Amino acid sequence: MFTSVLIANRGEIARRVILACREAGLRSIAVYSDADADAPYVRLADDAVHLGPTSATESYLNIDRLLAAAKESGAEAVHPGYGFLSERAEFARAVVGAGLVFIGPTADVMDAMGRKDRARAIAEKAGVPVTPQFDPDAVPRDAYPVLVKAAAGGGGKGMRIVTDAADYAAALEAAKREAAAAFGDDTILVEKYIESGRHVEVQVFGDEAGHVVHLFERDCSAQRRHQKVVEEAPSFGLAAELRATLHESSVALCKEVGYTGAGTVEFLVADGAAYFLEMNTRLQVEHCVTEEITGLDLVQWQLAVAAGEDLPLTQGEITSTGHAIEVRVYAEDPYAGFLPQAGHVLDAAWPEAARVETDLERDQDVSTAYDPMLGKVVVAGTDRADAIARMVAALDDTGLFGITTNTGFLRRLVASDEFGAGEVHTGWLDSGASAELLVRPQVPEAAATAAAQLWARYSTLDGVTPLSVNDGWRSGGDPAPVRIALRDQDGRFWSFAFAEDDYLDADALAIVDGDTVSISWHGEVWRFEVPDPMRGGHHLGVSTDADIVSPMPGTVLRVDVAAGDSVTLGQQLGVVEAMKMELALLAPYDGVVAHVGAVAGDQVPIKHLLFTVEPA
Repeated sequence: MFTSVLIANRGEIARRVILACREAGLRSIAVYSDADADAPYVRLADDAVHLGPTSATESYLNIDRLLAAAKESGAEAVHPGYGFLSERAEFARAVVGAGLVFIGPTADVMDAMGRKDRARAIAEKAGVPVTPQFDPDAVPRDAYPVLVKAAAGGGGKGMRIVTDAADYAAALEAAKREAAAAFGDDTILVEKYIESGRHVEVQVFGDEAGHVVHLFERDCSAQRRHQKVVEEAPSFGLAAELRATLHESSVALCKEVGYTGAGTVEFLVADGAAYFLEMNTRLQVEHCVTEEITGLDLVQWQLAVAAGEDLPLTQGEITSTGHAIEVRVYAEDPYAGFLPQAGHVLDAAWPEAARVETDLERDQDVSTAYDPMLGKVVVAGTDRADAIARMVAALDDTGLFGITTNTGFLRRLVASDEFGAGEVHTGWLDSGASAELLVRPQVPEAAATAAAQLWARYSTLDGVTPLSVNDGWRSGGDPAPVRIALRDQDGRFWSFAFAEDDYLDADALAIVDGDTVSISWHGEVWRFEVPDPMRGGHHLGVSTDADIVSPMPGTVLRVDVAAGDSVTLGQQLGVVEAMKMELALLAPYDGVVAHVGAVAGDQVPIKHLLFTVEPA
């Protein structure tokens, strides 16, 4: 029915679909904003069309521009990827109205299942287990804890957990406000909150002939603020009867609505029971783990179903083998509230013994204009323990330099006893139980030693004369040890003395930039500098304790102090808006403002020096 596909998305999912189109013999057409003009996925596609400025509303979220790009390029079908417009019935309807094939469910089904209130009613009709629901204006006092959630949209927006009746009114108002801003709809559902539950979802597929199958289930319980962090398949520790209930009720739900294409039915599982959460009417970020245990290509299935073909396999022909785990690598600082990060990627080393889904290469800029996910690392093992071991090894072999990421945090999480024992539930990462994981680890001695060994090797490369190397060289006698002094990013000094044999075979994921060595150790990137007494002082960081810098690129909304003002500990100095968040900048101690580096309205880059406070 079609020979060309426009991918209405960007980054790693655009790359994933482009490769699937190539395998299917279809022409792929990428779209890009100003920010993505040089992105690898754009070069990979058979054709590419410029959408507009960096802003998502003027590019990837602009239906008119996407349809114009499809017309300009001669596209016959549109794949929405995930995120952006992938679950917007308005977009699906506009694509079909333009005479194109939409690779996904129908707009009517998206309307029905895209809203949590309608989806819940359909689920009940299909016999799917649901949680108790309450009137938002009359929640019984014995109902708590409850989950307040927006009926429209997803991604955890407009969602609050309320454990005390005294907090309900404020939570309801906040959820409404957030839902209205994000989705233009402040309709709210209130349901019983299942504490310490696990998030289990079933991958489903339907075709135009009415066939529906499931491709087993995934466990996505490792979440923070309702955002998935680690996904695995199949789910572990489920009783056979409960597993059958999940599969059968998901298929029944799809048949009830006449579902076509790829979809996911999500449940909360606790105390041996399952409760329907919602349905995602698109391909999921975590579809890769399902592919790993089934050996199937879900994007190829999407293309086939959209072309009017029957499902490639019947339910009895679909099998599951082994265990797979996926982690999402984000440009964010997990030790600073998971604050999104931006910067220039000096180099990117991805593990060779794993499946990597990414569009990130060295010498790329990462902005906060879009979702901060940089890629996904996926492994498959014979069982869950084997998969965990493979993931730890894969993250040890991952090094992203020049930008702060969550890779080290992911490694620590997957390697933790709690994750291995299956104790991580949907609220675990947001509770005190995970506090140790959310504290930035100290620079490990092993990382400092490896950095020193690498610097020793680097400083004795061909072309460097003995007189230029700080190793105590002398014209006669045995060679002196190579002496290396380093200062780490926390200001701590390290000193080493190596014989030649100690460093010639040194090997690690690292880069040398000027007189700085950055080394990836267990997923964390640590930076060390070779101190120069002639330069003195602070070098690695752009700020001292006295300096308050912008935590991310953004707009200065307020400047509340002037140079010379006396301030007290915790006093607000100003406010920066970034990623739709307002970030208050506070005085680190009692003191006097010595410098103000911006005025209200200024656009500032990450780590821009905004205030300096000299201690009193």
